[in-house]
Amino acid sequence: MNKGGHVYIMADRYRGTIYIGITAQLAKRIYQHRTVDGSDFCKRYGLTKLVYAERHDDIRAAIPREKRLKRWLRAWKVRLILENNPGWADLYDTLV
Repeated sequence: MNKGGHVYIMADRYRGTIYIGITAQLAKRIYQHRTVDGSDFCKRYGLTKLVYAERHDDIRAAIPREKRLKRWLRAWKVRLILENNPGWADLYDTLV
């Protein structure tokens, strides 16, 4: 049995620095980023806000999506966030 997964985007502020990641346990992973126990990149740039997440029933489908998003132009990533979260609100509280 394969677990689902999430592709997510972290940010420090509106239109600020962004990080794209993948995880099988979204709330746990975001908590790690928020407590500076996540990635070194998020720690270095203070990326503690979850601004975008998309669920995949199969994590194997999420992996190519994450890789594709990482290759996107920054403007496309910003547009994706704006279309789903116009105010760049922190979505972490909706997870717990």
